Amino acid sequence: MSGTPKTGRYRIEDLAHASGATVRTIRAYQDRGLLPAPERRGRANVYGDAHLARLRQIADLLDRGYTLASIKELLEAWDAGRGLGGVLGLVTEVHGPWTDEHAARITRAELDERFGGSPDEAALAEAVELGVLERVPGRDDEFLVPSPQELSVAVELYAAGVPLAAISVHLRELRGQVEHIAARFLEFTTEHVFARYLGDHPPTDADAAEAASLVRRLRPLARQTVDAELARAMRLFATRRLQRHLLAEDPEPEGERTRSVRLPADTIEAVHRLVGEENAPAFIAAAAERELRARTLDTLAATHRQNTQLDQIG
Repeated sequence: MSGTPKTGRYRIEDLAHASGATVRTIRAYQDRGLLPAPERRGRANVYGDAHLARLRQIADLLDRGYTLASIKELLEAWDAGRGLGGVLGLVTEVHGPWTDEHAARITRAELDERFGGSPDEAALAEAVELGVLERVPGRDDEFLVPSPQELSVAVELYAAGVPLAAISVHLRELRGQVEHIAARFLEFTTEHVFARYLGDHPPTDADAAEAASLVRRLRPLARQTVDAELARAMRLFATRRLQRHLLAEDPEPEGERTRSVRLPADTIEAVHRLVGEENAPAFIAAAAERELRARTLDTLAATHRQNTQLDQIG
């Protein structure tokens, strides 16, 4: 930014009012090099429209989770002529919705009705803490529902007999596991797709625009992959669980009876790492069978040696 435009003139108090920042914040931005110094007009400092636009850009980037240090780097690149339009477009694309679901609103009365008709303040506070519900400023009887689908799942689980406390615990556990999946997907795509755009400096406008286009194309892939794998896993484990319950009442044929054996937790974890949780039972059974056969052969060999020695002595 080379100079202050002629279209706007602000004292620092006026600039604070127009931008929503405080006077103290504006001065702090100047000290950190985020905001250019004002023009000096006599004894007064005068700010322009470019200062106002810069303050709004900083506020927008802060809302998106960027630190002041990273914002300063972006703005310095812009001032150096590298352009910020493409970068801000990439920021907007990444920060945009990753689902086609739309938020909804629900009243307290509707919420109570969907969960049994009786108010539950502890469950309500837990839902707000988890972000399933968001309070609407100035409306104590109304809530924002960022994901109506997630709330509907909770309603169905509750109707099926799952206590609200158990639903909250399940959601916390599930969220941690899903966040791990999201982190791994981002690491994977960053390494193989976006690494060339994420160097030591902000990308050029062209690179940022190409990266934003890739984000739009790859955005659905994470959910599609998780949906497919979840469907596969649910079918696999639900079938096994059902078979286990149905067969539990049937007497086992002679010679096919099984007995549970406790193994050290470290051993189980090592087997899971080696062959995966799904294949662990078969691996352990095969290993035990192999060990049993080996010991049987050792016993037979030892018996044979003893008999041979006795024959030689006799």
